[in-house]
Amino acid sequence: MDIRLDERLNALFYFLFEDRDSRVRGWLLMDSYLPTLSLTILYLLTVYLGSKYMRNRPAYSLKGVLQVYNFSVTMLSLYMLVEVSCSKTNLRGQRDVAKVLWWYYFSKVIEFLDTIFFVLRKKNSQITFLHVYHHASMFNIWWCVLNWIPCGQSFFGPTLNSFIHVCMYSYYGLSTIPSMQKYLWWKRYLTQAQLIQFILTITHTLSAIVVPCGFPVGCLLFQFSYMATLVILFVNFYVQTYRKRRPEESIKSSRPNGHSVSTNGTSFKKRK
Repeated sequence: MDIRLDERLNALFYFLFEDRDSRVRGWLLMDSYLPTLSLTILYLLTVYLGSKYMRNRPAYSLKGVLQVYNFSVTMLSLYMLVEVSCSKTNLRGQRDVAKVLWWYYFSKVIEFLDTIFFVLRKKNSQITFLHVYHHASMFNIWWCVLNWIPCGQSFFGPTLNSFIHVCMYSYYGLSTIPSMQKYLWWKRYLTQAQLIQFILTITHTLSAIVVPCGFPVGCLLFQFSYMATLVILFVNFYVQTYRKRRPEESIKSSRPNGHSVSTNGTSFKKRK
């Protein structure tokens, strides 16, 4: 049955996009969409069932695990940022770009752990539609990108996103160290940076439509639409988090030893 489903999916993708890029043939998870789809379904089920399982159980701390995880993802993001920024545009460089983009695709399944840690730590308020939608969709979108368009136009987004993730996961890692709390006043600016990232990506995408560069117009229109949904969701998140917060909450969060600073599911409470 899996073979038949795989064949049908391959036929569907061939109908939509025609031949795949030969550079990624034989690479891990690339030849079939089923592993990517299965991992995404497993992720969604784990989030749903895991939240139910943890409902009447004590939350896990995972402080050491979070430190290792966040700094590891920071290093991976830094590696991708450097490699994509330094890749050449010749044929050999294009293959190098494809390799880095594969790591970018694979990092999206690693980042599923963001949500799993929220579940285990019972940070259910962090498991928003935006969070799950963004994580699940990016992994699947980048499977398609790697198979059909792992070229120059595609590495603009990962370059920006890798830079954002270096900052973001550094912040998350530092937030697990209580002595660093007073230096972590810049959380809101991470969300602003993400919004700027999406707007720049939309601008870059539209420029390729206005001045054609050989990149499939359908893919550009899809990217524009997808980025627009992220802008809408992130703006809503920013307004709900920072603009509509009660004045007393703003005062508390601005204090170096405030009652609560929540980052990546990590909360610090004032010591008595």
